[in-house]
Amino acid sequence: MLIKPLLISLSLAILAGCSSSPANYAETITGVTEQGKASFYADKYHGRLTANGEKFDQQAMTAAHKQLPFNSKVKVTNTANNRAVVVRVNDRGPFIRGRIIDLTKHAFEQLAEPNLGVINVTVEVID
Repeated sequence: MLIKPLLISLSLAILAGCSSSPANYAETITGVTEQGKASFYADKYHGRLTANGEKFDQQAMTAAHKQLPFNSKVKVTNTANNRAVVVRVNDRGPFIRGRIIDLTKHAFEQLAEPNLGVINVTVEVID
């Protein structure tokens, strides 16, 4: 499974954080991929603060991930139709078992119809 390489890369990233060069951290996670399920935020979260202190905006191209550093850019691809978006991580979550990323409604709509609610995706760190 692709989770093991992510855990290895994140472990390396933590170790790289002990070095004097923050660029090492980005290099260790770029290209890391994982597969799982994606969903989108409920409207009630619009305007609330995200984990990094920003106001949540349903129309932005942002996402929540449990472990990736804030401001990481990831390519999220719907495995059913190959549609892809690039989003920036600015929040933590999702906190529902089996889900690996929560997207804004706008980002999710680029990948699939919102009435699906949850889709299978590949997430790749690109920056």
